[in-house]
Amino acid sequence: MLEVVAAKYLKGYRIYVAFNTGEQGEVDLEEALWGPVFEPLRDTEQFKRFEISPVARTITWENAADLAPEFLREKMIEQK
Repeated sequence: MLEVVAAKYLKGYRIYVAFNTGEQGEVDLEEALWGPVFEPLRDTEQFKRFEISPVARTITWENAADLAPEFLREKMIEQK
């Protein structure tokens, strides 16, 4: 099961993520922030206040928005 083990805000909508598979890198999530739950995260002050959920093992925000680790990994690979 793919899990996010570390994440760090970089700038804009970019996050550095590390997975339990040893893969790691930068992902730009600007294009993923659409729809009612993600619209508030277009404010970078809100966007950068994410954490890693101990249950879902991915990044989550205060408003309960989250992105699956598989999605984050796919975007990371796609953007390399």
